[in-house]
Amino acid sequence: MGEMGRLFQDGEIMMRQGENGDCMYVIQDGLVEVIKEVNSQEVRLAQLGRDEFFGEMEIFESIGRSATILVVGFARVLSIDKKNLLSRIHEDPSLAYRMIQVMSSRVRDAGNELVQLKLVPPKTDQRS
Repeated sequence: MGEMGRLFQDGEIMMRQGENGDCMYVIQDGLVEVIKEVNSQEVRLAQLGRDEFFGEMEIFESIGRSATILVVGFARVLSIDKKNLLSRIHEDPSLAYRMIQVMSSRVRDAGNELVQLKLVPPKTDQRS
């Protein structure tokens, strides 16, 4: 991947939760923050950096972006549409394997966090 991606500045929103999209992104340099809005509150899920990717769910499902991406500092990011991604996977099938590894790890982490939340005892009303 020798292409130069687009440069984004600090505080720029690259994509918003719920928007439709037709590409995924690979971070060539810099940082982005993954933010999910739940019940009108922002939850910061992760910070992603060099060589990490995001936006792939929209390529596979086309149901709207699952999170908002905010640039932290700056980021140079390469966009890859579905056709381009499939072409790259055809040229290098190990790319698909590496993507599945990352996506599997993310699902595992989310599952572990869900278990931790379920282990927290519910708050009881302290009024007597």
